[in-house]
Amino acid sequence: MRRYGKNPDEDDIRVRPNPKGNRPRTNIRPKHADAGEGLVLTVDRGRLTCLIDGRTVTAMKARELGRKSAVVGDRVAVVGDLTGAKDTLARIVRVEPRTSTLRRTADDDDPFERVVVANADQLAIVTALADPEPRPRLIDRCLVAAYDAGLDPLLVLTKSDLASADSLLESYGALGVPYIVTNRDELADGSAADRIRAGLAGRMTAFVGHSGVGKTTLVNALVPEHRRATGHVNAVTGRGRHTTTSALALALPGDSGWVIDTPGVRSFGLHHVDPSRVIHAFPDLEPGTAGCPRACSHDEPDCALDEWVTDGHADPARLYSLRRLLATRERREGD
Repeated sequence: MRRYGKNPDEDDIRVRPNPKGNRPRTNIRPKHADAGEGLVLTVDRGRLTCLIDGRTVTAMKARELGRKSAVVGDRVAVVGDLTGAKDTLARIVRVEPRTSTLRRTADDDDPFERVVVANADQLAIVTALADPEPRPRLIDRCLVAAYDAGLDPLLVLTKSDLASADSLLESYGALGVPYIVTNRDELADGSAADRIRAGLAGRMTAFVGHSGVGKTTLVNALVPEHRRATGHVNAVTGRGRHTTTSALALALPGDSGWVIDTPGVRSFGLHHVDPSRVIHAFPDLEPGTAGCPRACSHDEPDCALDEWVTDGHADPARLYSLRRLLATRERREGD
């Protein structure tokens, strides 16, 4: 122990240096009032491309965000070099509250949620009528995810020159989901793009679909100045050149809305979905759940919805459709 004289002064005091610095720790974070407002357009290996005042700026997540991540569609606060000049890098310091979050899991047994897009208000489910064959169970799963996230669904059926859309549309008629049917000739002459744009105007629409259904081809027709590569995918196995590997947000011509092209999916896990939220998409059925037993699955003997429909408050086909969608969560997509 160091001993001092009878009258020590400040020169006798020795303070052990703090290797981490002498600044006191604090939970107060800077407010970044001067941060620019940006929209995340795409994410690639930790680098996020953001649209800020009409410029595309490359940014990375600031350390102060911790584990919170930003995804395509997020509204973010960005500081640093916002010029968008080559080799510059800004920092995302805040992710604004989301109005919606579209999620999926890789498998129904996988508890890890993957956020597909943020702040979308519409989900365009793209399905080919042939080559590859339609997968109604995958459509059902996408519908459940849309209803769970509060997104309006839109069915976009391609390749109607190869097969009729009538039987598929009949199976979804009771849901009242709007739809657009296209063929390859309409894509070539631009008429399909014009009709689809009318259904996207003023909205942020995420496009999802099985690989090979023509999703990216549609996006290229909608936003021709930002063409993405397309490739061949085997209609039977789903294997091949999957050219869309990351989600990308693109502005429609005339700033009339946004489309988000997402990678093709082979499955759409619903482990994260709370069945009680799906009923909100059925306003004609929801009041009938008041008499349901606690934690009702809406497909059991004591479910009050049977009496609700019998009394004429809703179409029986609507109840059948609800139960089909809820059952989708309990079955694997390939069953």
